[in-house]
Amino acid sequence: MQTALNHMTTPNLGYVDFLDLAKRLGCVGVEVRNDIARPLFDGIDPADAGAMARDRGLRIVGVSQVYPFNSWNDERAAAVRALIATAKAAGGESISLIPRNDGEGTGNGERQANLRIALKAVMPMLDDAGMIAVVEPLGFLRSSLRSKTELVETIDALNARKQFKLVHDTFHHALADGGPMYPELTGMVHISAVVDATLRFDEMEDAHRVLVDRHDRLGNVEQIAALLAAGYTGPISYECFSPEVHALADPETAIRQSFEYIVAALQARAA
Repeated sequence: MQTALNHMTTPNLGYVDFLDLAKRLGCVGVEVRNDIARPLFDGIDPADAGAMARDRGLRIVGVSQVYPFNSWNDERAAAVRALIATAKAAGGESISLIPRNDGEGTGNGERQANLRIALKAVMPMLDDAGMIAVVEPLGFLRSSLRSKTELVETIDALNARKQFKLVHDTFHHALADGGPMYPELTGMVHISAVVDATLRFDEMEDAHRVLVDRHDRLGNVEQIAALLAAGYTGPISYECFSPEVHALADPETAIRQSFEYIVAALQARAA
């Protein structure tokens, strides 16, 4: 299992401390973000920021994000171009595209058309840069892109497997009632748990996403095992939104213990 760390899990850490934490945890790389309460790379020039990661033996596996990418307009086009340029300068391997998540654009026909328009517009930008974009279906009922199958069908209709990959997020996969995983088209896996036993699945929100342990209700171990068994070899990245996780005094120990729990659970399943 190749582990990675998403900056959303430790948003209070500066970029350098975040890199050092990922290195100590044995991660293969990091995902950086432009939507946390600090500038991307802490304002460090992207080329320098990328070099700092590589000096620590880390890849920048993802640069997030453009939202809402499937409400396509000139502003969104400019945002995609800018994020591609930043990722390219930093040596990043992908950019992240996040669908509209406010209850708008969810109608059958409308959402597929909006998705196709956006992906078709982004394709030549990715081609020019030699970059891929990872697209993340969100399992919330208000999301304009819940279905991996719908996404794959659109990618295939555009003959765009070279430009686009899926994000398999264990939280959103569970909220979207599971379904096919498409490991061959998956470019990133995000993991997090929900442990609150009082919540219905339709009540779960980002703020409930904590570290995986034996109380996990989302089936993280089962999802990871299925992806690995099907041939997925990419990064498995921790993405926790919970204020409880953000406030941890010792995130290193907590994240390491969670990774160790997952590995042990995977080994037990394989035994």
